[in-house]
Amino acid sequence: MPNQALLIMDMQNGIVARFAEGSEELLSVIASVQGAARAAKMPIIYVRVAFRDGAPEANPKNQSFSVLAGSSTMSESADSTQVHARLAPIEGEVTVTKRRVSAFAGSDLDVVLRSLNVDSLVLCGIATSGVVLSTTRQAADLDFKITILSDACADADPEVHRVLMEKVFPRQASVVTTAQWIEQLD
Repeated sequence: MPNQALLIMDMQNGIVARFAEGSEELLSVIASVQGAARAAKMPIIYVRVAFRDGAPEANPKNQSFSVLAGSSTMSESADSTQVHARLAPIEGEVTVTKRRVSAFAGSDLDVVLRSLNVDSLVLCGIATSGVVLSTTRQAADLDFKITILSDACADADPEVHRVLMEKVFPRQASVVTTAQWIEQLD
């Protein structure tokens, strides 16, 4: 069995709140995945997006992040950037702070994964068209084996979610449900 790590991505207060409809169900699904990973003694890495005070990482040319440059809502200490309480890390679990969309961009995720000798990633989180897509592409380029938990990801556009899960991701990853993945762990 490959040395896997579970990445719980962008499940932070501010992002979960934007997905109010369906967020309780998503949190429950991811909590079950988290429990299965803990029972299997699999490393869990929480990925969040946040900026230093003043957001020096938010380049004015970056359409996505430039609007955050003058805001304190995405600072490293803001409540909106903290992992949602339902999924709170426990002692020994790592939280990685990224500065862009991909979990690898501006973070030390690659260093952490290499230190843990991880060669296989299990991905879940918000948004399918954001962090999941960007992380999948970069992880594939870095030669990780990738599993995406289809029902443990969400997107504001259900059709985009469907197309990514059914047509795009299978080219670089195994796309399974949480039940299928948990069954494989047993």
